[in-house]
Amino acid sequence: MDRVLIRQLKIETVIGVYEWEKKIHQSLLIDLDMAWDNKPAAASDDYQHALCYETVSNRLTALITEKPIELIETVAEMTANCLMTEFDVPWVKVTVMKPGAVPSAAAVGVEIERGQC
Repeated sequence: MDRVLIRQLKIETVIGVYEWEKKIHQSLLIDLDMAWDNKPAAASDDYQHALCYETVSNRLTALITEKPIELIETVAEMTANCLMTEFDVPWVKVTVMKPGAVPSAAAVGVEIERGQC
C-alpha cells in the first residue's frame, strides 16, 4: 500500500476544556499517514494524479481553526472524516499531539486509524 505522509503539521487554534484555554491559541502537531495509489502520479509525473499535501494541509488548518474545539479526540475524528470524504482517502492514521498540555510531558496525544487499506 502506498502512503502520502505529512509530519508535524502545526496548527494554532483554540483547543481545550478549561476556561482559560478557551481564551488563548495553542499549538497542535498533526501527523498523517494516508493511503493513496501513487503509481498513476509517478508514471505520468502529473500533479493531477497526486494527493496534494499542501491542499490537504490548508484544508485541515481551515477546518480545525474554524471554531473552538475542546478535545483532541474531536480533532482526530474531524481530520479523518475530512480526508476520507473530501479527498477520497480510503485509509488514514491520524496522530494529534498537544505540546505543553501536561507540564511533565513534552506532549500528549491521540492516534486513530479509520477506513480500510
